[in-house]
Order: sequence, then structure tokens, then C-alpha cells
Amino acid sequence: MKEYEDLLKIVVSACEERKAENCVVLNVENLTPIASCFLICHGNNERQVQAIARAIKDAVEEKGYDVISMEGFEEARWVLIDLNDIICHVFHKDERTYYNLERLWGDAEQIYVGELNE
Repeated sequence: MKEYEDLLKIVVSACEERKAENCVVLNVENLTPIASCFLICHGNNERQVQAIARAIKDAVEEKGYDVISMEGFEEARWVLIDLNDIICHVFHKDERTYYNLERLWGDAEQIYVGELNE
């Protein structure tokens, strides 16, 4: 089991609790030195985006992990949460379509999030 998988399970659960949509995890550890994986999800409005981001931050800190930084929370169009090995991208649905990180990082292996909670 990879070091970050426990943390990833916490993040995915927090996303699911706040009804984040189309949650995808990209394994980027062989593509970039900045992280092991990206978690990408979206909310349908600014309030939901903030709720998802807050749930991730709170759940991670409650389990004793550090949040390195969180950017974009006030605007709630694209919130980036740096958890060191995991970078969470919580988008507003319009921004997610526009930036299409899944295509940009198309060489990354996609991890089905349902497998994490088995």
C-alpha cells in the first residue's frame, strides 16, 4: 500500500459526504515531482465547492495530517488544497469543464475511487 492511500481515503470520504461530483484520482507520481496524485472533483455552485473544500480540510486535520496550503476558497471557482503527496482540485463545474485537467494530465493512470473504500 502506498503511503498516501490512507490520506486519500479520508479525502475521498470527505468529498462523498459533501456530494462532490465526478471524483477522479490521477496517479502522477511518475509524471511530476510535485505530488503523487491529484484528486479532481466538482460542485455545482460556489457554496457546494466551499463545503467540499472545508470538509476535506477538516477531515484531514482531524486525522492528524497537515494541510500545506489552500487557495481559491473565497472565490470558490477552483479550490486547490495541497496535502503534500496529494493535491486536491475542487472545481465549480463550469471551471472543471474549461480547464479539463484529466485531458491535460492524460498520461496519468486514473484510479477508480470506489476501489479505495473496499
